[in-house]
Amino acid sequence: MKSQNHPYRWIFLPLLFCLFALSASAQQSQYKTIVYTSDELANEISRMNGERDASRGYLGDLFTATKGSIKGIASGYVTSFFDIGVNAIGALVTKNARHKKEWEEAVKKENVFQTVINSVSEMSDFYDDSSFDGAMDPKGMRFDGIGCLRTEGKDTMFYVSFHIDKSKLYRIINHSKFELALDTLIISPQHSNLPNTQLHIPYSFEERKNFTLSMDITISSSWMNEIVQLQKNQELGTFTINIPVDQSLLDKNGFMRYVRHGDDPPAYQVMGESFIVPRSYMGFRDERDNFKDCWGTGEYKLSVKIKETCDVTEQYRANWKQDYKRRKEMARENQKMGIVEQSWQIVSKQNWDEIAKTWVITTLKAPAQQISSDVINKLGLSE
Repeated sequence: MKSQNHPYRWIFLPLLFCLFALSASAQQSQYKTIVYTSDELANEISRMNGERDASRGYLGDLFTATKGSIKGIASGYVTSFFDIGVNAIGALVTKNARHKKEWEEAVKKENVFQTVINSVSEMSDFYDDSSFDGAMDPKGMRFDGIGCLRTEGKDTMFYVSFHIDKSKLYRIINHSKFELALDTLIISPQHSNLPNTQLHIPYSFEERKNFTLSMDITISSSWMNEIVQLQKNQELGTFTINIPVDQSLLDKNGFMRYVRHGDDPPAYQVMGESFIVPRSYMGFRDERDNFKDCWGTGEYKLSVKIKETCDVTEQYRANWKQDYKRRKEMARENQKMGIVEQSWQIVSKQNWDEIAKTWVITTLKAPAQQISSDVINKLGLSE
């Protein structure tokens, strides 16, 4: 006797595919990290420091004509792998003992999301021009801060920006160091990367509490000094900030929005400091064959670590048995649909935006099998 096709078979299969696609899409995470520049900052430093007597003339014209020529080259994409942090899913299906411990371990992993965004190559022109005065000449400093943006379609899910603390510019003049201040923050626990799991479990304030955003920003550089010694990948400084996001601070759409106005002191303190980028020595002979000591416009690298954490509520912990059963069923469904534990892949591109006068690092993270030429092209990440 021939088997008959179920009348809803052709409805169910596309639905199953859509569920898989939605689950996979939810795991994708794309960030744009922005390095701000400012011509006005250079003017402020010059006013504080006083004009210097370095002669420009022929050499100054030459470097002005060529200083931006390599910006368009510093782009491309690289890949690497990292763990998604949901190794306990398989255990929930196969083990029959120590259920509470397994539940605790799974939830503990879900309550942490971390990613690191690195510049693909050195970013050029920390200063707007070369110098004839020395490697640590602060004149013309145009680096003005760092921002990070995560979107879904046209909607902003996360945005943060830090700028040079203008109230402490004297530290650049006196100590060759600068500090950052938080200017803007848009964040929502319900639109965050938590819970960090392949199971379809949304963030709920009934289940989770104490949502905290942490960021570590590290600036490093390589340069050549005047006695031809290469200083390679030297850390110049690190900035750290921890921001607790309480439910009472959220608007009706579930977002906390913070904007610092004018010279108001920031509500959240950025800890740390960084040396300004040392200029690399680049001696030169002018049109009269006179040798000149000269230092470049400064190249540097950036690393941004973003971490989201939370805890479970007492109510959620008390109902662990019911949640454990729910997770086992969801894990089985994921396995049936082919959604299994997997490595994630990072694809990054770095480019100079001439209109906005900013460096932009675009980073996509997704399960390894989702990274394809088509995805890369649609995101504008191809060469």
